[in-house]
Amino acid sequence: MGVMKGGGGERVEKLKYSRMKLWMIRATTSVLLWTCVVQLTAVGQTWGPCVLKGWPSCFTHQDSSFSVIKDKVLSVPARVLPPKRVYKNNGYLMVSCNGGLNQMRAAICDMVTIARYLNVTLIVPELDKTSFWADPSEFQDIFDVDHFITSLRDEVRILKELPPRLKRRVETGTVYSMPPISWSDISYYRNQILPLIWKYKVVHLNRTDTRLANNGQPLDIQKLRCRVNFSALRFTSQIEDLGKRVIKLLRQNGPFIVLHLRYEMDMLAFSGCTQGCNNEEVEELTRMRYAYPWWKEKIINSDLKRKDGLCPLTPEETALILRALDIDNSYQIYIAAGEIYCGNRRMASLASAYPKLKGDFIGAIRPRVFSKSFIPDGSTRLSCFVGE
Repeated sequence: MGVMKGGGGERVEKLKYSRMKLWMIRATTSVLLWTCVVQLTAVGQTWGPCVLKGWPSCFTHQDSSFSVIKDKVLSVPARVLPPKRVYKNNGYLMVSCNGGLNQMRAAICDMVTIARYLNVTLIVPELDKTSFWADPSEFQDIFDVDHFITSLRDEVRILKELPPRLKRRVETGTVYSMPPISWSDISYYRNQILPLIWKYKVVHLNRTDTRLANNGQPLDIQKLRCRVNFSALRFTSQIEDLGKRVIKLLRQNGPFIVLHLRYEMDMLAFSGCTQGCNNEEVEELTRMRYAYPWWKEKIINSDLKRKDGLCPLTPEETALILRALDIDNSYQIYIAAGEIYCGNRRMASLASAYPKLKGDFIGAIRPRVFSKSFIPDGSTRLSCFVGE
């Protein structure tokens, strides 16, 4: 009995040993197989295309086309953002631009440059909504604000709005606000504006047109101005698409020229350039100049302004220039501007020289009467009638 028990125990032990050995073999084999699969996959990704390069393709025509499209998509380089500029932030600069779009665009270029050289954070500029044009557009309605911020991140930090703790100052009206001195060089901002930013943490600059000198500035400042104007300030996609459609329509009727005459009522009143205007018109323009308190220059000698080269060309002079440049009178001439002041009389010579003249003014294109408009002192402007 004892022998039988002993013999049975040995068989049980041998059986357990065999099963354990089998399990270990299976586990080792599984590990080896998985290792081989991983290695073969890696080798296949590296050498597979080279090995199979000469083999006949088993793709269908559709698969081949898809592969070509996929290769083209993958070949487009991803946009690489410039690295962020790291600097000690001296504070925050808010700006309110004034004037027309051209003046505001130039002011934005100046304010970005100033923020860069003062090492401050610039808040996305506010556009003028109370000027002669009364345009309600925000910055993001006209310009691609995200592109504006990211394309300049290696020069200056730009935020869409102030941090919450500082934003409350704006809401309570406790932000220090001032107009900078016109045509100042960068040293003015470093010596006068930067200490104010250190003191108040946030400074708001209003009326920012022509506040940074054009000439005598370091080359780096001029380069940054150009970069902002020609690269960072990009119109929104809706405006870009509209512009392309307009150009396509203009080209359908042959060669064309687009002129911005800068001969609107507010421009003449501000500059004091009254060449060709009668006495009543001169008086009207003078009243308008006095009606705007932020137009500092009130008494203006129009002849001296003209001799200094500070007056826009009159429509009559524009006609002479186009003829001198040998512009064919069959070209379409589009007036891209506001309402030309007393357009019927002033545009007559240009319309006569170029019969395909088109624009929103009185005269050869479509007879009408200027509607009365109001200026800040409550008076109304003269009406320039057809045939005057």
